[in-house]
Amino acid sequence: MSAFGYIGVMTDPRPATSQRLLSLDVLRGAIMVLLMLESTQLYDRLAELPQGAIQSLALQFHHHPWHGLRFWDLIQPGFMFIAGSALALSLHRQETLGVAWSQSLRKALRRSGWLFFFGVLDYAVRPGGLSFELWDVLTQLSFTLLVAFLIYHWPMGRQIAFSIGLLVLTEVLYRWTRVAGFDQPFTDQHNFGNYVDWLLMRKINPEGWVAINCLPTAAHTIWGAVAGRLLLSGRPATAKIRALVVASLVGLAAGYAMDATFTPIIKRIATTSFVLASGGWCLLALAVFYWWIDIRNHRTGWQFFTIVGMNSLFIYLFFEIIGNRWFTAYVGSITNGLMSWASVPAVAMGIITSLVVFSFEWEICRFLYRRGIFFKV
Repeated sequence: MSAFGYIGVMTDPRPATSQRLLSLDVLRGAIMVLLMLESTQLYDRLAELPQGAIQSLALQFHHHPWHGLRFWDLIQPGFMFIAGSALALSLHRQETLGVAWSQSLRKALRRSGWLFFFGVLDYAVRPGGLSFELWDVLTQLSFTLLVAFLIYHWPMGRQIAFSIGLLVLTEVLYRWTRVAGFDQPFTDQHNFGNYVDWLLMRKINPEGWVAINCLPTAAHTIWGAVAGRLLLSGRPATAKIRALVVASLVGLAAGYAMDATFTPIIKRIATTSFVLASGGWCLLALAVFYWWIDIRNHRTGWQFFTIVGMNSLFIYLFFEIIGNRWFTAYVGSITNGLMSWASVPAVAMGIITSLVVFSFEWEICRFLYRRGIFFKV
């Protein structure tokens, strides 16, 4: 999330612009804008267009059904990676203000508790009643952020080694934990992650998602925190860029090599090859944004994204809980009703409605931003 401390409303807590890494704000905002558009069902509407380039592009905004990697499979890793980078900035700011580690720990525990609560709440209300599920990104982030916090002050090399250890542990658990019915490491509904879900929730996700993804994807948040520390360090800008690019190439090479040999890239169970490859893409994206915005000093014209990024927790909860359950359908009833009088084609009607919903949600973020109101955890 964008800042850490307590749940509530803060009035313009931002430090001076010169002290900020604008690239992180823009990257976080871009991720949230993409998630907002997805919540409006825009990508589903584009996929309904006649076969062509737009429909093929729209396919990249849907998760791969199992073995493979699409653009949309990189959004959650990016979300968790940039949360790690934001954690680094937050802890740096706390240290500058002289906040004791014990106080930072209490804040971290409180933050994780609230994230877990919101993640469970997001999935709790179903048409058939209440449900307890642990597949939401906020639930997983509550674990990965706490892990990244606890090892934050380790030397960077030890942090990276620890994250690789989590991936090795994941590989071992999936390959060598033999439970009848769940002993096929990379088969949907029959893997170790499904077994853990059955133990925790007495249910298995029909689409293949597993709660234990929080274990390997903790690497994303740890790498984000390490990258944040790197950008905050006094090293030359060229050295920072070089380190990010080299790390990204290592992750990409390792992930795709594993996919070609013995561990397939599967986002839904966050295989080690997936975490490495997606982590590589996240590092490369950060390198590009940092180079273009903070190094080349292209710092104007990004408000469209930063407005959303500064209230990332609020807007995520808004479109997940309110938007998906009421707001989108309410706006759609109005826009579709008006457009039906003009005989607008159904597909175009759906696309326009999605864009209208997005515009309203963006305006809410702008309203909060202009008044210096930021919801924090």
